[in-house]
Parts: sequence; C-alpha cells; structure tokens
Amino acid sequence: MSGGILPRILQSWWAPRRIVRSLVAMSEAQKVVLLMLAMLIILIAQAPGHSRAATLNPSIPFEARFGGALLAVMFLMPLFAYAVSWLVAVLSRLTPWRIDGPDSRLALFWALLAVAPAMLLQGLVGAFVGPGPALTMVQIICGLGFLFIWGAGLSALARRK
Repeated sequence: MSGGILPRILQSWWAPRRIVRSLVAMSEAQKVVLLMLAMLIILIAQAPGHSRAATLNPSIPFEARFGGALLAVMFLMPLFAYAVSWLVAVLSRLTPWRIDGPDSRLALFWALLAVAPAMLLQGLVGAFVGPGPALTMVQIICGLGFLFIWGAGLSALARRK
C-alpha cells in the first residue's frame, strides 16, 4: 500500500475491503488513535452548523452548543463505538461468519474515519445552504458511505466457522 492515511481514506470509498485488510496489523493503540481522529474531524464538521444555529437562535450561544457537542462526540461517542463493535462481535457468533473484537473495532473505527471528510462537507452544506435537498443528499451519501465501508470491512475481516 503506497502513501499514508489520506490516500487510504480516499481509496476506502471504492475498495474498502482491500484497505481494511491492509490495516489488520494495527495495534489497539493505533485503533484508538483512528477513532479519536475520526471523532475530532466529526466535531469540527459540526462547528459551522452550531454557528448557524446560534446566529438564528441566540438564546443558546455557540459556546454552549459546541461544548455539548464536544462532550457528546469526544467522550460519549467513543464509548458508544466500543459498545457497538463489541455487540457486532458478539452477534456474529450467531452467524456462520465470525468476527473477533479487535477486527470489529478496526472495521467500525476505520469506517468512521473514512467517512469523516464527507461529514466535513455535510457540515459546510448544513451551515451555508441550510436544510433542504442539498443537505439531505449529502447526509444520504455520508450514511450510505459509512454503511458501505463498515459492511465491507466487516466482511473482509470475518472468518467462516
């Protein structure tokens, strides 16, 4: 695999199985870094929307909105991501395709990081254009992209019983 993390993020949109397989040797500490980097980018992506909302409704200032987002994205979402990856690993035992905990975490954390640049676009569209078809389209692309990359990563790392 040539290049660093940015080319891999871009390639994840059309070849996620190959990219996730190339990351299997990552340590748990590196996986945590992936998760926290994804959360940081997602937090930054929300800032323009919070700024717009604070301008339209000044009863809740930007600082309060962003502080709540900081708590949710940087502290609660990582716990939720670990819980979801654990649940996927446990539920996979009911299927013929088994995925262990570390591989489940890798697939989820990588999907979050790979979709984070699209989340930046979503934040900008939400802030500058506001609610409407453009924002809905970007949200659909982000959601489907996340599901595609996560699902492909899970299938690439799953082992047959």
